[in-house]
Amino acid sequence: MLSLRAGTGVSLCSCMSIFSLLKKNLSDPGRAPSETETVRKITQALDRLEPERAKYIAAFAYLLGRTARADLQISQEETASMERIVSDHGHLPEEQAIIVVQIAKAQNTLFGGTENFLVTREFRERTGYAERLALLDCLFAVAAADHSISTIEDNEISQIADELRIEHHDFISVRSRYRDSLAVLQNSQKA
Repeated sequence: MLSLRAGTGVSLCSCMSIFSLLKKNLSDPGRAPSETETVRKITQALDRLEPERAKYIAAFAYLLGRTARADLQISQEETASMERIVSDHGHLPEEQAIIVVQIAKAQNTLFGGTENFLVTREFRERTGYAERLALLDCLFAVAAADHSISTIEDNEISQIADELRIEHHDFISVRSRYRDSLAVLQNSQKA
């Protein structure tokens, strides 16, 4: 996710720093232990992830959030889909996936316009082509969670695919699996 580096502004790094910050905020003595014990345990478990794995999961979740937020709103269905996907692909317990998704959604809201390309580039550099295709499928799954992939979401996924350097024929192949959810096609069938 994001952290601050002295003199360089905001830049992409592991979600480890976010979880460390979360842990620091949770250790506030003014908070009741019962309010934060569950979150504290989840955060400590994420801190134990291998740094490269944490970076992969952070970028993966961020890109899911980028797609979901393309239309400036993230539905409950999209959030639930993101949580399920992060849990499955990240091999995380549900509680950890929920925290990762909430952080990814917040980061997209705060820094989406400036960080989108940087996060996508880092994901591309850390993964092979098959992993990028799997992410593309997940992006469409998140956008289709509410049974309608808006033109804005479809365009955002296309932009991400370009940034990931996914071949056009592979993009079309994955997109065709979600044909029934594409709003542009739903509207033309109604006419």
